[in-house]
Amino acid sequence: MAVAVLIAPYFEDSELIYPYYRLQEAGHRVLLVGPSVEEYRGKNGVPMRADVAASDVSPESLQGVVIPGGYSPDHMRRHPEMVDLVRKVGAMARPVAAICHAGWMLVSAGLASGRRLTSYHSIRDDMENAGAEWVDAEVVVDGNIITSRHPGDLPAFMREVIRALQGG
Repeated sequence: MAVAVLIAPYFEDSELIYPYYRLQEAGHRVLLVGPSVEEYRGKNGVPMRADVAASDVSPESLQGVVIPGGYSPDHMRRHPEMVDLVRKVGAMARPVAAICHAGWMLVSAGLASGRRLTSYHSIRDDMENAGAEWVDAEVVVDGNIITSRHPGDLPAFMREVIRALQGG
């Protein structure tokens, strides 16, 4: 099984690259999953190529999903297959981790309602309007959903992601 790291245009470079390599260091097979197999550039210009299109990934083949922030979550949620993948992995109670603006994908996938979550402060209203209890904390774990606010939270975020992928 692999861990999917989602990718779309204008991802927050550090929020994709740091999890990508930390997951590999922890022994996980990592797939960059995008709307299509192509090269995407981060907000700061870092190029990364999707390994596979979301439409070609079976949720059952994934151990979990990590969703970077930046502007990419707004692009991701325009693709039903990306949203559906997140929804299905979440429904299987496997880890779904979202940092910064990635909370938008939790909202679109129907995974925010009734959850205690955090995100970048500017999307707090979106999270609360979707039924989440929003808190200002470096990392929040609510069942299988793991959230953080911004790149400065990446160490705490990835500690919890790796812990969840190792079974708690």
